[in-house]
Amino acid sequence: MLKEARDKLPEPTDTGERFEIPKVRGQIEGTKTIISNFNQIAETIGRPASHLLKYVQRDLATPGTFRKQAVIFGSKIAASKINESIKNYTEQFVICKECGKPESKLNKEGDIYFIKCQACGARYTFTAKI
Repeated sequence: MLKEARDKLPEPTDTGERFEIPKVRGQIEGTKTIISNFNQIAETIGRPASHLLKYVQRDLATPGTFRKQAVIFGSKIAASKINESIKNYTEQFVICKECGKPESKLNKEGDIYFIKCQACGARYTFTAKI
């Protein structure tokens, strides 16, 4: 009976990923790129928007500023490049190197930043400068 019940269950449609970074939403106006959901992305990955913006600016070699809820980059940038930069940021500063989970906190002690995993307890510094 148990086998029959399992056979009747619908196939799961979930991809198995519980941590998913939202894709950027925005538009290009003239020579500027405006991203409207940058703060939402920063909240999802659990990092300050200013820290994420510094990384993306450096990675894409473009100036950027906050204006209300949006970020304005000083040049035309494809959404795929911004998404790739944010993905690289999460791999470097959010995902734990030991257990691979995204439950980590960014702490600053003196001049040194530490990443502390809330899931496994691992603690390490990161090497990239922002």
